Amino acid sequence: MYVVRSLSEFRGMPLVQGGCVTIGNFDGVHLGHQSMIARLKLRAGEAGVPAVVMTFDPPPVELLRPGQLPPRLTTLEQKLELLEQCGIDCTLVVPTTRDLLNLSPEQFFDEVVRDVLRASGMVEGPNFCFGHRREGTVETLARLCQDHGMSIDIVEPVTRDGVVVSSTVIRGLVTQGRLAEAVELLGHPCRLRGTVVSGAERGRQLGFPTANLDGVETLLPPHGVYAAVVQLDGTQWPAAVNIGPNPTFGEEASRVEVHLIGYTGDLYGRPLDAGLLDRLRSIRKFPDAAALREQLVLDCREAEAAVSKWQEGRG
Repeated sequence: MYVVRSLSEFRGMPLVQGGCVTIGNFDGVHLGHQSMIARLKLRAGEAGVPAVVMTFDPPPVELLRPGQLPPRLTTLEQKLELLEQCGIDCTLVVPTTRDLLNLSPEQFFDEVVRDVLRASGMVEGPNFCFGHRREGTVETLARLCQDHGMSIDIVEPVTRDGVVVSSTVIRGLVTQGRLAEAVELLGHPCRLRGTVVSGAERGRQLGFPTANLDGVETLLPPHGVYAAVVQLDGTQWPAAVNIGPNPTFGEEASRVEVHLIGYTGDLYGRPLDAGLLDRLRSIRKFPDAAALREQLVLDCREAEAAVSKWQEGRG
């Protein structure tokens, strides 16, 4: 997948111009996004043109309503990885500016969609808005596409149990600790990424060494112990992830600690990506280290079972 970081760079790449295009934030790249991308690939394949995703960094709401940006489900780099897994030919990451946001829907369509992207077709969801103050709707887009001989597909939302799959709904589930439900709507694990830093080494003393993650930028679920899968050097490792304090040892600071089950290497200073799958239990204080160790054995068994179930479901 080509990753292009500006409109000016894209303008100089005829190889990816003239494609079928979808535009949006795509936070989480969830089942709804994946449905649109599947349609995008279908239309691009039929026309023999590139399948192109255009997204924004930062999300426009960060400029429009500072301080109101909800925690992200994915970092930009995670988003790009997920889009690549979907089979996109090119993702254009446009730096968000006031000038861009001030374009009217017609100016945005002419200056970006037609002049830079040279799009031959568009694929969007029914709630797509664009242009100054989000004045452009899918009806506006359909009219503009028709006026310029471009195809337009409006993809209906994906629903689960009567609920429309959206980034907002998934954030709510994660915030409530309902990870299994969030993962079902995402279509992939709820990913955390940070850099491994040194900690108090309590886990190592108990026989369960942990990688302490610093700099996690995405939405964290409530304190608790979670089953996760970790991609590391081309291998998937089951993991138990502790998010919160360690009250057994009187530690109140909240941490993200990842125990890779069966892994023995040195991870200090490395980036680590943990995909949360399910919540195992809440954080609680144990009477002593031996009781905590017994619980950690059970946590690891449950985490391994959750990862095995997830892997079987993918097969």
